[in-house]
Amino acid sequence: MKALIASGGRGTRLRPITHTRNKHLIPIANKPILHYAIEAAAEAGITSVGIVINADSDEVPHAIGDGSRWGIRITYIPQLTPGGLAQVVALAEPFIGKDKFIFYLGDNMVVGGVRRFIDEFEKSDSNCFLTLARVRDPERFGVPEIRDGRIVAVEEKPKNPKSSFAVAGIYLYDHHIFEAVKAIAPSGRGELEISDAHQYLIEKGYRVGYTEITGWWKDTGKPTDLLEANRLVLDNITPSNEGTVDERSTIAGKVVIQKGARITNSVVRGPAIIGEECVIEDSYIGPFSSIGSHTVVRKSEVEYSIILRECKILDVGIRLEGSILGNDVEIVEASGKPLVHRFMIGDQSRVEVV
Repeated sequence: MKALIASGGRGTRLRPITHTRNKHLIPIANKPILHYAIEAAAEAGITSVGIVINADSDEVPHAIGDGSRWGIRITYIPQLTPGGLAQVVALAEPFIGKDKFIFYLGDNMVVGGVRRFIDEFEKSDSNCFLTLARVRDPERFGVPEIRDGRIVAVEEKPKNPKSSFAVAGIYLYDHHIFEAVKAIAPSGRGELEISDAHQYLIEKGYRVGYTEITGWWKDTGKPTDLLEANRLVLDNITPSNEGTVDERSTIAGKVVIQKGARITNSVVRGPAIIGEECVIEDSYIGPFSSIGSHTVVRKSEVEYSIILRECKILDVGIRLEGSILGNDVEIVEASGKPLVHRFMIGDQSRVEVV
């Protein structure tokens, strides 16, 4: 069994954060999203992993390395231009060969790992095995039509979904998937849709099985999804403290304080994570917040937010909530007269003021 992980694309729905970084490297609970997919493969006993990357960038290989830190071997597969998930699978055929494999979208997260899906796939004797999740907005995803316990059709982003299930970003295949991705034509949006490949397998009589994800699963394609994934991961952290907390501070609930962090005269209410070498002074850090390394929060309040590294939040008079700040962002109190808001904001940013 091998693993194939998608980490290409441009992350347009997460701009402006993705103007300067690959979306799969955005941290959730201070760890890049892509790490969770790699860890899931390694924990399932897979040692050979292919990662599809944008051909014009070495950002992912530079950040991830050769896989030795996880005890695996990583092969990088370049993708010249984004052309759909079925194209990603087609590109991986030389790497996969005749082996069975799990295809994991690198911006998806699921609780409990993937070992159970692999075991069910092996027991089912299926050629293709899909993971399904109940969602409120199935029209955003590939949607299965299920009759008498069997998937009879799969439609990509349907206007009128045939079920409340989404095909989640974890798929298991044998080598017949390569026949399917070579046989389909681009969709109306010019991409080779993985749902069309699944439909091809169904129509050709191949065995397409499925299982329902009973825990949580998140596709982190939108800012609200990132915040929700951050919340879910933080809810399961184990408290630890490698930093310094003075006697005037209060730490409540599940809080991770990473190496070199200093908390002075502040309240940190978990679940939350404070990154390496952070400085939290005279401040409040509320539940479901991730504070990236080397960030300074002084006389300010942060809750339910993702703050990346080397930020400065200084003397801010209102609480930051439901926010995502990129690297090296400064939010500071205005000085001088008149008292005004002053912004320097990149393309496709969003700011709410009161």
